[in-house]
Amino acid sequence: MMRSLAPTAGTLFWSLLTALGYFLLAGLSLHATKGADNIAAVWPPSGYLLAMLLLMPARSRPAAFAGMAAASMAANMLGGASGWLSAAFTVANACESVLALWLIDRRERGLPSFMVPRSVGNFCVAALSASLVSAAIATLLTGGGLDFFRSWLTTVALGMLIVTPPIVMLARLSASSALTRSNRRAIVEATLILTVAAALTAACFSQSDYPLTFLPYVAVVAASYRLGPFGAAASVLLVTIIAAWLTGNGLGPIASMEVRPKMVVLFLQFYLLILLFTALPLAALLVTRQRLAKRLEQSNRWLLQAEAAALVGHWRVDLVRWTIQWSDQAYRVHGIEPGTKVGVDYSIEQYLPEDRAEVRRILEQAVRTGEPFEYQGRIVRADGAIRHVKSHGSIEMSRGGKAVGIFGTVQDVTETVENAHMLEAARSDAEAAANTDMLTGLPNRRYTLAVLERALHAAAETGAPLAVAIFDIDHFKRINDAHGHAVGDAVIRRVGRRAMASLRQEDMVGRFGGEEFVCIFQGPSARAAELVAERVRQAIEAEDGAADGTPAATVSIGLAVYGGETSVEDLLHRADQALYTAKREGRNRLRMAA
Repeated sequence: MMRSLAPTAGTLFWSLLTALGYFLLAGLSLHATKGADNIAAVWPPSGYLLAMLLLMPARSRPAAFAGMAAASMAANMLGGASGWLSAAFTVANACESVLALWLIDRRERGLPSFMVPRSVGNFCVAALSASLVSAAIATLLTGGGLDFFRSWLTTVALGMLIVTPPIVMLARLSASSALTRSNRRAIVEATLILTVAAALTAACFSQSDYPLTFLPYVAVVAASYRLGPFGAAASVLLVTIIAAWLTGNGLGPIASMEVRPKMVVLFLQFYLLILLFTALPLAALLVTRQRLAKRLEQSNRWLLQAEAAALVGHWRVDLVRWTIQWSDQAYRVHGIEPGTKVGVDYSIEQYLPEDRAEVRRILEQAVRTGEPFEYQGRIVRADGAIRHVKSHGSIEMSRGGKAVGIFGTVQDVTETVENAHMLEAARSDAEAAANTDMLTGLPNRRYTLAVLERALHAAAETGAPLAVAIFDIDHFKRINDAHGHAVGDAVIRRVGRRAMASLRQEDMVGRFGGEEFVCIFQGPSARAAELVAERVRQAIEAEDGAADGTPAATVSIGLAVYGGETSVEDLLHRADQALYTAKREGRNRLRMAA
């Protein structure tokens, strides 16, 4: 409704509301329970003015102060104070509101939230500081003594501390539509609790036979617990109104004390102050606790969802009590119904024997050193399935530096491990396919050159023996022309197979292309390269091919022993030259490179 008013109309509204409310509260207070120097035990107008200043726009505050000044002068003069005293009281009350407002705006930058302990503390500091300044100003202007200063300080402070919070909170609830959204049961409960608080206070302060001043405390604590900060502030305000009015009329256990009237007022103020400082912080702390509990509940829910999605559980071992706790997902990873009682030894025994000792060793080492740990192993689930799991975590240390717990996570990585094995197998197959000649199954040209490159490097670095032979099938074109390419391929396969069977384990033969092959001799074979190469030639010549229906074939071989060549091409060139010599001299023979 206020947002729809024009600035001028809004300023007038706040000014009139402030003046009217201040005048009514001041008049009622001056005619109710009074203390020394004609000052009430609680001064509600100060709290009302501060609440209005906090709620209204900044542009409306000057007019509101003017309305407050007029209302204060009128109420005080009607209450019997002189014009000078009324002016002094008005100036002091105005100064306290200005200071309190400045302190609150400086710390809160907006309306204080009485649901946050820090904000409650800031508000109390601002109210008490402003009351001290106001009491000092009033004492200086009126020439009052210490009793006057003390009385002003307590009444003004209680007015702001007790009246401001419920007004501000009620306005906030109304602005947020929380009141209209409240269900019927909540409204009935709030009304019942506040009614009980009022009834208990009336029962306590309407008689003096029994010291029942603790009863309002019970009601206020209940209101704080069930209704939060607003319930605390509202119940304290109700207790204040009833207790101050009845005590001012000479009723109740406080009024019946055989002390001076000043002490009765002081004791009532002390009673209300303790009640307030018990209720507001308690309510704020309860709200903070509820918020933290909701956040914790939400975090736990998100954690469980994340664990289920990632197949990750968590566990904790208490090293003092030797117990273990698993999350629900940890139970699922192990194939056990969540909540089943398990022991520390059981969780270790689920690992396969070949992994169990290593897991135990890693955990024991982590406990000794206090360092984080990580391990992976295989467990046997309750259903007999073997799963790969991975755990990592940290050690919990006491203040004395002793390990008191182990916290870790457990993740089912079976699919990851299996995928890694499949990927490795695929990589191996791909590498083998890339390095293998598809016709013969022998190493292809690329792989043969790579092996020869490494062998040449080793020969140059360490002097390791090395020899290379190049051979091809004699008159292979005739075989293809006479029998067809399929038979020619069969002959190539037979020659490659026979050559490989004739070599030692440390030797290698690869197909270089067409009907050409390369043999690499290392170690003892390199020193006896001529003998080994001749054995290859003879083995191929001796196999006539009758078994598979292919024609007989022979090969010509050129052999080169490593002689300090700096490149594979140079060594192969020497062997190739020897091969051409063998062909020129009639084929089916071996020739050594010069």
